[in-house]
Amino acid sequence: MRLRDPAISKRRILAVAADEFARKGYDGARTDEIAQRCRISKNLIYHYFDSKEALFIAVLEDAYATLRERQQAMKLEGSDPLEGITRLVIDTFKYWAKSRNFIAYLNSENYYNAKHIRKSKAIRSAYPELIENIRGLLRRGEQQGVFRSGVDPVELYISISALTYHFFSNQSTFSVIFGRNFRARDVIKERLDHIEDVILGYLRFKPTARGKIERK
Repeated sequence: MRLRDPAISKRRILAVAADEFARKGYDGARTDEIAQRCRISKNLIYHYFDSKEALFIAVLEDAYATLRERQQAMKLEGSDPLEGITRLVIDTFKYWAKSRNFIAYLNSENYYNAKHIRKSKAIRSAYPELIENIRGLLRRGEQQGVFRSGVDPVELYISISALTYHFFSNQSTFSVIFGRNFRARDVIKERLDHIEDVILGYLRFKPTARGKIERK
């Protein structure tokens, strides 16, 4: 199969590269294999992408663009605080449930200390809008008396991301360690319910005093 249209060629290369990087990691993926699967020359890959690193960055940018579109579709701006946070938790959970490739990229990228993400302005600009929308939800929730005060939107999003992403990135190991099928539909539903309770319970909790534990 010969790919003549530049746009089609680039999309095909990105799709195949996305699968290769997900299955084999950054180190294991080879441009020779990607070219062979695309039925094109390796030179054509380097025509569109200067290097293997540039190709991986493009794959990451594509994945983050999809995530950003999903976040924008939630329409958090102006929504009811409880409804908005609940929607954010549920949608983030469902996103990671269907984004195994992205999980693999992030595992690889964390191994490299975000080496490739640092080189992409597009990726770094993916979150400010979401954080501002969360900030608005928290502010409205505080004004309505349903949320505690002083919650950092970045910290909250990291908590939501951690509770959802970590579950799906560790399903296989959790299933072996705990002797439970964490891929079962009922177990996944229970996990989502638990995460909702944890996040909303935290936001609704208004501490009057906090015991101090010495941190060494």
